[in-house]
Amino acid sequence: MKNIKKEIRQKMIQKRKSLSTNDLKDKSLQILKQLQGVESYKNATRLMTYVPFQEEIHTTLIIEDFLSRNREVYIPVTQPKEKKIIVSRLLDLEKDLETGHFGVLEPKAFALRPTDPKEIDLIIVPGLAFTKSGYRIGYGGGYYDRFLPTLAHKPATIALALDFQVMDTLPLNDFDVPVDMIITESQVIDCKKHR
Repeated sequence: MKNIKKEIRQKMIQKRKSLSTNDLKDKSLQILKQLQGVESYKNATRLMTYVPFQEEIHTTLIIEDFLSRNREVYIPVTQPKEKKIIVSRLLDLEKDLETGHFGVLEPKAFALRPTDPKEIDLIIVPGLAFTKSGYRIGYGGGYYDRFLPTLAHKPATIALALDFQVMDTLPLNDFDVPVDMIITESQVIDCKKHR
């Protein structure tokens, strides 16, 4: 199973790399527009989202949208030794971030604002490949599959994907945690209806 997942990861990374900068930006804008029509996004006041890495969908558009409406944004900060995520409040995209673990933008020391995750009502979950039922293959660290089950209040979870990242089937583990919804440039998938 590890080899199959590795192959899927490599294939998706290559397909994303084949997109032009303009294509990715256009598709990211289409995804933002789709997201803005979703109830759990419209009603959320505290959003946790990842900061984009390499050719990921431009979540910075979502962060800017949320901050412009005076709502709170939180980002994950990985702790590789413990293999866990801490949640930090993001106040300023320009001033708060620097390159951290795995080359991902993370808070600078002064901008690390650890927060109790129970404050969050919507989480944007990263991934490389997804099924319509909400299962995903991430980058292989297992951070979100460990983090999401610790949240007793069960906030809404949404994954953002390009159309080609949604697949018919994926190899699954018992501990995999599905997301509630997947949003692509062309569709909004209610994952619970596919389980």
